[in-house]
Amino acid sequence: MKELLLDNTLTYKPFGAKAILIEWKPIIDEAILQDILEFKDKIKDQKGDTYLDSIVGYNSLTIIFRDIFVNFKQEVAKLKAIYAVNSAVEQKQNFLWEIPVCYDLEFGIDLKEMSQSLNLEISEIIKMHSESVYTVFFIGFLPGFLYLGGLNSKLYFDRKPNPRLNVERGAVGIGGEQTGVYPVNSAGGWNIIGKTPINFFDVGEKKPCFAKSGDRIKFISITKKEFFKLENLVSDNSFQLFKTVLND
Repeated sequence: MKELLLDNTLTYKPFGAKAILIEWKPIIDEAILQDILEFKDKIKDQKGDTYLDSIVGYNSLTIIFRDIFVNFKQEVAKLKAIYAVNSAVEQKQNFLWEIPVCYDLEFGIDLKEMSQSLNLEISEIIKMHSESVYTVFFIGFLPGFLYLGGLNSKLYFDRKPNPRLNVERGAVGIGGEQTGVYPVNSAGGWNIIGKTPINFFDVGEKKPCFAKSGDRIKFISITKKEFFKLENLVSDNSFQLFKTVLND
């Protein structure tokens, strides 16, 4: 599978003076994600202090060095050698997170427009969005913003040509072929279909964002009454997200 996916297409590019960008095929694919995460873990397992950090993308891995590297080709050769090692990498524990979402029209302010444009009933949109299981590919755009793969193709809907200046924290949106949750108030051009009371980013927590690449997300439809009840529990720090271990 690995050979079929890569087909000798991995590319290595300098990304400033202290980073190297590694790119896979330009597609969103879970097998590629797993390959990226395995490579990331192999690099992390190196006991030296050469590498400072790494950043995962849909089809890329950026390796950040502690110091400016002198010889790009030499560093690429080292990374290729690490990648080629056929050693077993300790499997990281991944979770399926259940995220309550209220799709009431008070929150799903773009549901009517989507319903008309897609020729789908609002109830169909909600059903299709909440019955899928999504994969967390990476975190970006905003701290705690999860880029999710797995949206039903019937719900693909272009981003707005003119983004809103303020989208509320917790807003659940669809942008093109993706869905996601705004972790903080921000400008944004995704189509808003609901809202969750859950915090996706809390700087006061030891782990500010609960999810990571490779985890999965399931949206659970709730009523407006349930939303406000959960919102109060979250505010009082008395709500616990439900999660299931995927690879125990």
